[in-house]
Amino acid sequence: MRTQVAIIGAGPAGLLLAHLLHLDGIESVVIEARSQHYAENRIRAGVLEHHVVDVLDQTGLGARMHREGLRHEGTGLLFGGKLHRIDFQALVGQSVMVYGQHEVVRDLIAARQAAGAPLLFECADVLVSGFQGGSPEVRFTQGGQAHTLHCDVIAGCDGFHGVCRPALPPGSWRGYDRVYPFGWLGILADAPPSAEELIYANHERGFALCSQRSPTVQRLYLQCAPDEEVEAWSDDRIWSELGTRLACDGFQLRTGRIFQKGVTPMRSYVAEPMQCGRLFLAGDAAHIVPPTGAKGMNSAVADVLLLSRAIGRWYGSGDDAGLEGYSAAALRRIWKVQRFSWWMTTLFHRFDGASDFDRRVQLAELDYVVGSREASAALAENYVGLPLT
Repeated sequence: MRTQVAIIGAGPAGLLLAHLLHLDGIESVVIEARSQHYAENRIRAGVLEHHVVDVLDQTGLGARMHREGLRHEGTGLLFGGKLHRIDFQALVGQSVMVYGQHEVVRDLIAARQAAGAPLLFECADVLVSGFQGGSPEVRFTQGGQAHTLHCDVIAGCDGFHGVCRPALPPGSWRGYDRVYPFGWLGILADAPPSAEELIYANHERGFALCSQRSPTVQRLYLQCAPDEEVEAWSDDRIWSELGTRLACDGFQLRTGRIFQKGVTPMRSYVAEPMQCGRLFLAGDAAHIVPPTGAKGMNSAVADVLLLSRAIGRWYGSGDDAGLEGYSAAALRRIWKVQRFSWWMTTLFHRFDGASDFDRRVQLAELDYVVGSREASAALAENYVGLPLT
């Protein structure tokens, strides 16, 4: 088998990269370990930055997003029993879109299949090699049959636990890591939204987030221990704790049937450089953020936008400056996104061992953010999204 770009992973990063390359007339093959059903139904974050919405619109992927997504022009910060609104439109003239990651994946898969382009699911024993020389290749099996895919470039879009980052030669890269001492208990519930926009709550019992997935489904989170047993949380306990942490004047928590529960550990991680020879990492394969800043999928889009342009320039004119400088360009934005996600996480969560002084400083910073137009604008600018390139 032969193609120009081999893409490992059919998540948002890999699928969007394939779509962008297809629009530029560049061939690619997408290789995914999981099934199509798994890829289309893996529930993840769903807040799209302003610039990401523009990318999906400009590449013909925005129609269903605009029909079914929820446009948010602000967000709520709840602390001390009072709810404060950060008005994105008034502060920076932009908004975000609430549209689930799995919905974006479904749209990308549909576009890929409509184009008749190669998208291979349920591939096992994936191995990347030759990327340090002039002959990159990907070996894998599908349906019990062994294959070798020869290519010019390999894009590692296979997530944090994928095969591409570990394939980088020892000593050629470094990982920067921070593991947080808590996790999020997340639920999906059959209930209309309790608020028109997201609410981030700082409570003495811990963080809570009131979010939405659609006009009929709520997404809600509670800070918990990273090794929390989901079975310890009955539906009644969850609704009671959410009611306590989200309590404020004028707010009414709408409850319903909880049809999904899960605990997500929290970490920050960056691998750098994000490339070696003709192997390039993108999305979760290169970096992880705590979900507090809603930056995971958005960062993946920024990566593949840079990478697709660099690949296009290389094929179009032979100029490899974009490829050689891909990691440096991507990391400049990634570390800013890491800073914001870390800041939002430390701003809203309770940390074991924190003193009364620490708590007072945390509340003072929240009070400063909502009381200063400049501080509110800084939060809004980062939340709706820094420029992608």
